[in-house]
Amino acid sequence: MFQFLFKYPSPVFMKGRFVLLSAWPIWLLPVLIVAAVASLALLIRWRLNNSATKMPSARAGVIWSMQSSIIALILLLLWQPAIIVGELSSKQNIIAVVVDGSRSMGIADSDGKTREAAAVAALNNGVLAGLKNRFQVRVYRLGSEVKRVDTPEEIAPVDAATHIDKGLEQLSRDTQDLPVGAILLLSDGSQNTVGMGGDEAGSAALRVLRERRLPVHTVGFGNTQHRRDVEIEDVSMAASAIANARISTTVTLTQRGYSGRAAVLTVHDGERALTQREITLTADGNLQSEPLFFPIGKAGAKNLRFSVEPLNGEESIVNNTVTRSILVSDAKRRILYIEGEPRWEYKFIRRAEENDPTVELVSMLRTSENKVYRQGIGNPNELAAGFPVRAEDLFSYSGIIIGSVAADYFTPLQQELLHEYVDRRGGGILFLGGSSSLSDGGWGTSRLNELLPTFLPSGNHNFRRNPATVELTAAGLDSPITRLLDDPDKNAARWKKLTYLADYEDPGSLKPGATELINVNTGHRKLPLLITQSYGYGRTAIMATGGTWRWQMSEALGDPSHDLFWQQLLRWLVGESLGPVAASTPTRLLMDEGGMQLIARVRDTAFQAAADAHVTAHIIGPAATDALIQLRPSQDTPGLYETDWRAEKPGAYIAEVVAETAGGQPQTLGRDAFTFQREDGIAENFHTEQNRRFLEHLAAQTGGRYWKPSELKSLPADISYSEAGISVRTTKELWNMPIVFMVLLGLPAAEWMLRRKWGVI
Repeated sequence: MFQFLFKYPSPVFMKGRFVLLSAWPIWLLPVLIVAAVASLALLIRWRLNNSATKMPSARAGVIWSMQSSIIALILLLLWQPAIIVGELSSKQNIIAVVVDGSRSMGIADSDGKTREAAAVAALNNGVLAGLKNRFQVRVYRLGSEVKRVDTPEEIAPVDAATHIDKGLEQLSRDTQDLPVGAILLLSDGSQNTVGMGGDEAGSAALRVLRERRLPVHTVGFGNTQHRRDVEIEDVSMAASAIANARISTTVTLTQRGYSGRAAVLTVHDGERALTQREITLTADGNLQSEPLFFPIGKAGAKNLRFSVEPLNGEESIVNNTVTRSILVSDAKRRILYIEGEPRWEYKFIRRAEENDPTVELVSMLRTSENKVYRQGIGNPNELAAGFPVRAEDLFSYSGIIIGSVAADYFTPLQQELLHEYVDRRGGGILFLGGSSSLSDGGWGTSRLNELLPTFLPSGNHNFRRNPATVELTAAGLDSPITRLLDDPDKNAARWKKLTYLADYEDPGSLKPGATELINVNTGHRKLPLLITQSYGYGRTAIMATGGTWRWQMSEALGDPSHDLFWQQLLRWLVGESLGPVAASTPTRLLMDEGGMQLIARVRDTAFQAAADAHVTAHIIGPAATDALIQLRPSQDTPGLYETDWRAEKPGAYIAEVVAETAGGQPQTLGRDAFTFQREDGIAENFHTEQNRRFLEHLAAQTGGRYWKPSELKSLPADISYSEAGISVRTTKELWNMPIVFMVLLGLPAAEWMLRRKWGVI
């Protein structure tokens, strides 16, 4: 219909440039139009004033508008309007037909035909023949790379990955000496590698295509959304954990067709189920996040399997499961606990940690003004001179607990070391309530006030020896620190039933970024009890009481609540306290891609950046993979080392990074390890619906068009309008378009009918 009315197909008007062919000056056209329209207005007004028949102004305005439009159109036609558009020369250009051969194209949609079969059928149903009548045609198969084939029937959907951006970039570069006029891409748009997705208009592939003015016409196949499917989108989990710790993960999933239905979410370590939880699926298409808490078990490199049990009628169940790797370490984390006075809290915290094989508590207890009792020391010289005054000594601990100790107990140098311990070293400090703690200990006016997660109240009488009960906040319900029972409701109820505390301290109001996990009910008001925050590279917390020992003494024999809470709190305290060497990779899961980057942050014993170190990575993986590679120092960041490596085989890998001092007698600065995995044939199982947004974006950014398979009849003609390849600029005159004659006849006829209706003929 569009071409019938306007004589030419829509690409002519979308890509062409409007011109006036008349030799008369262009400025004269608007002048004549304005003069004619103004004269017509004056004429109509004069006639109304001198006519016996009165016409309302609105009706006169309609008549004036219609007559003015006719005059303006006639004047425009006298200036010979036309469109100049680039058009491919017949038989001299190549059209590259690219068919997606990735595994997702083998999915059979609602019509029972695979997407690949539908694409081949669309080409053989006149599209390929129409293109060959006008151009030379080359057919390509797109998967992990682009390969030329003789016929579409040779293409099979077997590739494990889709590289649309890299494939088009490769095709454009390989054919840069050929007169390629356009690219026709038939795909479901399931791009599972980083590239031109979304709004990344500056990608390398788009730049190459734009430089050649090479349009990409896309044809989309597959349902734009599943009718009945559950898919795990992602799993958020730490890269490492402490042995036997309870870890927190978040599973993000989406579904269609099962809103309100119950589903079972399970985590497996091999054949052993670590946890299982029933969830309720939310509205169709929404992302929902489900927190999971479970004991990670013994030390070692583990591949955890997160899965949703298949529901009846699911279109695909392969996207119900994902795996994630984690390195579980049994290395002891040493915590320095300094207590200012003998009290029950000190004794019961030490007892709780005796049963934790991953945490070693080294303590300093002031028994009198100038006497300190040391426990858990590694050798007689440790802490013999009191609290450390050197960074090398203090920074060797993974965490610090400060009990009922006044701020002025620490010298200005020691206070500065504590600040640097959190901010630069990345350690954790836990402040306990007590008669000489927090505001009662003068911490509000000390150098370390900014480390605290609260604004301390004024005065020094904020420690109370009164009974108070505890309960979890909303944040505490989801925290692994306070998870005594796996079921959230039962866990909240358990906290409310804990024995009351006999003392508490007002910690003040929370600072921005701090999180309150437990509050205490004094009978008159509620006060924060456990508050956490991140600071610099480390973290700090306040436990504003010295009376949790009552949970152990007053609860039933064998009740684990007290010990479990303190073990989880101290594991949190040291959980992200990194050593001198911190190794990582931006992507721990390589889906169908082996390329990766190894990064290591290296510091010396004082945790200053080690800019001159020898850093190597030892990688062990499947199929007897055993590689030793060297990391290069970053040019931008001192102490940062990096390198690229390729995991050739699918499976789980472990990398140990070791940093040594450079020179004749190298000394080990530290070591760290992490796990990662490569999975082949997995990426194509996720997001298998047609990614129409991506295909439309690609076409729009390159000057092409997105087509539905039912619209392809006019494609061979419309694809001709391109400035790529060998093209000529043609002039399309517009004066003889059918729509022009229809307007020239229709406007006077409409005016006559209105005048007849209004009786002003």
